[in-house]
Amino acid sequence: MIPPASAIRKRLRLRHLQLMVALSEMESLRRAADELAMTQPAATKALQELEDTLGVSLFVRHARGMEPTIFGEAVMRYARVVFEDLDELREELAGIEAGDIGKVRIGAVMAPSPELLTQTIVRLKQAHPRLQMTVTIDTSDVLVQSLQQDQLDIVIGRIPDSFPAFDLSFETLAEEALSIVVRPDHPAAQASSRPKLAELARYPWIIQPHPSPMRQVIDQTFRESRVAPPVSTVETSSILTTLSLLRDSDMLAVLPSSVAHYYVALDAIASLATPLRGRLAPYGLILRRNRRVTPAMQLVIDSIRAG
Repeated sequence: MIPPASAIRKRLRLRHLQLMVALSEMESLRRAADELAMTQPAATKALQELEDTLGVSLFVRHARGMEPTIFGEAVMRYARVVFEDLDELREELAGIEAGDIGKVRIGAVMAPSPELLTQTIVRLKQAHPRLQMTVTIDTSDVLVQSLQQDQLDIVIGRIPDSFPAFDLSFETLAEEALSIVVRPDHPAAQASSRPKLAELARYPWIIQPHPSPMRQVIDQTFRESRVAPPVSTVETSSILTTLSLLRDSDMLAVLPSSVAHYYVALDAIASLATPLRGRLAPYGLILRRNRRVTPAMQLVIDSIRAG
């Protein structure tokens, strides 16, 4: 039986978590003990103490060595997060000592990039020049997984239906429409009337990979329109790759309308009037519930909420 959290906090030691991280990397108690400059009996004792503290078996012992149980895999994952947080703490303290105000790792889907995200970054850099920000643009499934693995601090996106989200909070920010786009001189862009989906399906399409929400909308559009999907496709979530392929081919792509409008204004692409039947769920601000919000993170969160 798993003991109360208060009991675990009293008995858990940092060396227990260090041993779990070493075991996840070395996959051997002897090598893990060597890595931590411990004797093997001391490592065995520490592992037994940890199992007693948590009330579960963390490893299955057999002739070939040790294999983590589902409990062991969970403890190793959280142990890595603890030390990643300690690394970030050290960086934050060093930054404060040097006069910085911290670092924030932001992940976002494409839609908020041209306006919300850009305005947020510009506004914050003007007010706080030494605030360090890194930005990753990807699909929601990739971003949410990175957030849960403590590789990102803040995500602007969606929580995919298939993801366990008990440790995440979601705050709606905006809706997102989608547009079919081509190069400006594409034959479909020269047509006087709205091209039909069946006509467009004859061209190669650039689409996002599964299980991104945008891909689900594209699949839904062809399914509900009773049109066979294009047989020639390229899967990518890279906007640069998408724009390059559009420029040099007759391919079509689907982009968030906010992104499409931005590049249409630059005369880089043309937007077709052909509608997509499906509609994306609103995107929003996603945070980890059990993660302490740093002052630097709070600045970014407040700026995003202000729009």
